Amino acid sequence: MSAADWPQWLGPQRDGVWRETGIVEKFPEGGPKRVWRTELGAGYSGPAVVGGRVFVMDRLVPTNAPKPKNAFDASQIPGHERVLCFNEADGKLLWQHAYDCPYTVSYAAGPRTTPLVAGGRVFTLGTMGNLACLDAATGRVVWERDFKKDFGLKIPTWGVSANPLLDGQKLICVVGGEGSVAVAFDKDTGKELWRALSAKEPGYAPPMIYEFGGKRQVILWHAEAVNGLDPETGRVLWTEPWKLNYGMAIATPRQLGEQLYLTCFYNGSLMLRFVPGQAAPVVVWRSPKMSERDTSHLHSTMATPFIEDGHIYGACSYGQFRCLRADTGERLWETFAPTSGKSERWGNCFTVKQGNRCFLFSEKGDLIIAKLSPQGYEEISRANLLEPANTDPGRPVVWVHPAFANRRVYVRNDHELICVDLAAQ
Repeated sequence: MSAADWPQWLGPQRDGVWRETGIVEKFPEGGPKRVWRTELGAGYSGPAVVGGRVFVMDRLVPTNAPKPKNAFDASQIPGHERVLCFNEADGKLLWQHAYDCPYTVSYAAGPRTTPLVAGGRVFTLGTMGNLACLDAATGRVVWERDFKKDFGLKIPTWGVSANPLLDGQKLICVVGGEGSVAVAFDKDTGKELWRALSAKEPGYAPPMIYEFGGKRQVILWHAEAVNGLDPETGRVLWTEPWKLNYGMAIATPRQLGEQLYLTCFYNGSLMLRFVPGQAAPVVVWRSPKMSERDTSHLHSTMATPFIEDGHIYGACSYGQFRCLRADTGERLWETFAPTSGKSERWGNCFTVKQGNRCFLFSEKGDLIIAKLSPQGYEEISRANLLEPANTDPGRPVVWVHPAFANRRVYVRNDHELICVDLAAQ
């Protein structure tokens, strides 16, 4: 039973699957053992765990800094973002990199993206478009880019949120600005390798690389269209127009064989299929236009859906955790159990597959072991790990994706980062 790292968004293979074995089947009475906790500032940034170290981002503000009563108020708030590195064994701080970063965004708690760790480097992307490459051992800055200064980015409503993608020598990012919605940087120097696409709003969804019809391509979903790009050159291979309300391209696009699935809060679901001999995919099905409450398929706000055996599982617009048939979009069941417990706007949970079941982390700070199938939601065990501390949506939530590594889970709220043992006894 070998341990495994969690070096980026959605894990080692960027697919939301935890492949370690020797994991607890059911939580013990009183919940799993907390190994350590450490204080940190606020943010939505999930941790990355690599080589005995835990990397995460946060934000600190002056004690007298104004806090808008309305989370949609994008008034300037002073403060600085930090990249933090902790010892994986005991949670002790090893180094930090901080930089001044006033915010002018809605939901201003802190950074959104998970650090990406590879080859002794840590790549981080802050809410206001500060991209950095740091030495993983010391926190020393190797190179930096500023999306506002370098590309003319107009900061999106909810800040820069798309987790960067590493492909060989290329660090591929959603940036923004004319002709530069997608930009590939040299991972060692920060030099621009290619840029592609224009859109009024770049969106928030992470770029992904999938293979369709035997061809690798970058899937770049922005607020006006879904696009396929050549990873080596940035050349646009195809475009499927899809104009989204409020630019809410957020949830990670998912692959199912030769199909590509996307889901959005206001606009619902879109399923595309790649057909032999055709460069561009065809639309298999899409959600009809409906109100945000009266939804038919899956209208995810931020949670990446999970797809297995021809079925889609994920959190809908008001916390309805649903199962759909992938071929038709037909809804088979729904439950509020793993999200908010009742109907709540943007009710959320994150889903990670492990063995023949899933670990779901709810917005209430509960870690849940459950089996998901077309027959229904079967909850096996539940434990509260953290108190929800972010009140931006009008209720306390934890909107942070956990990391699963070394048979442990690492997760944070706006006050602390914790490590909890999930090894089978």
